[in-house]
Amino acid sequence: MSETFRPRRSVLYLPASNQRALEKARGIPCDGLILDLEDAVAPDAKPAARESACAAAAGGEYGAREVAVRVNGAGTEWHLDDLAAVCAAGPDAILVPKVNSADAVLALAEAMAGFDAPDHTQLWAMVESPVAMLHCEEIAAASERLTVLVLGTNDLAKELHAAHVPDRHPLLPGLGLALLAARATGKVILDGVYNDVRDATGFEAECRQGREMGFDGKTLIHPGQVDGANAAYSPSDRDIEDAQGLVQAWEDGRGAGVVTYQGRMVESLHVESARRTLAMHEAITAR
Repeated sequence: MSETFRPRRSVLYLPASNQRALEKARGIPCDGLILDLEDAVAPDAKPAARESACAAAAGGEYGAREVAVRVNGAGTEWHLDDLAAVCAAGPDAILVPKVNSADAVLALAEAMAGFDAPDHTQLWAMVESPVAMLHCEEIAAASERLTVLVLGTNDLAKELHAAHVPDRHPLLPGLGLALLAARATGKVILDGVYNDVRDATGFEAECRQGREMGFDGKTLIHPGQVDGANAAYSPSDRDIEDAQGLVQAWEDGRGAGVVTYQGRMVESLHVESARRTLAMHEAITAR
């Protein structure tokens, strides 16, 4: 597991039209970058942003950071040109907004193959509408090329006519459905953004909530949010120590019937969770 686990604690959106931001990102300690051609780029700036994103993605200057490019959505005038150019650039992933069905995923996977996207370029899908929440399992299971679901919580709140409140209770049913779908199909799932970059306390609370719910990491809109997301989604020293002790107790007691650790009964499911914690720690340390 430690060989294949890839941290995605902090995945930062960057407007691909901002050359200075693209350059500064080389020094930001996030796990991933999303070079954005959609919401963050004005219509008349999209062709130039496409060129910049493709050059940055193909340049190999972001080290171990995972690099995705968010293209404009299917049905827009820029979508096919974006897809063709980004497939040629070959980033780690192509993120597509407003994916609402399995058919949409299949069409995207077919288009990527038609544009000769390299095998390592994954498909990431943004799920950000009520219909997407209700069909998330079908979306996630539609193609092996699809590896990551990304929550679009702003759009989801808008379509639900929901208020933006600190505990996000209006969104929890949808977030829960998306999480269930990701876990049922073996996909990674990233939480949506936090809008108020000045509210560190609220941001940290939402990171904790996402981690407790089971998200793999959080999408971000400002470099100042990276450290908080990394901390929230990293195992603590106590988590690591506990996982090591539990695994050791399991291995020492193999064949003994009942295994306990610090008074708790240990079963294989607990060992699996502990080993995932250790794999996460090893992968983060290796960065």
